[in-house]
Amino acid sequence: MKDTLKVQGMSCNHCVNSIEGSVGELAGVSTVKVDLAAGEVVVDFDNEKTSLEQIKETIEEQGYDIV
Repeated sequence: MKDTLKVQGMSCNHCVNSIEGSVGELAGVSTVKVDLAAGEVVVDFDNEKTSLEQIKETIEEQGYDIV
């Protein structure tokens, strides 16, 4: 399953590394791509191993807001 999330608060490469690193560690996540300019995070994941809610919570735990 592939989903695109609108995320506020991302401004630099540290933000990219923080989100890609933390979400990428979740079970079932195959790819995470942060687009700073668009304010988006594209996640490709197996929804039998992780949920979109878990992904959102992980991003919010890093200090970012899901729109």
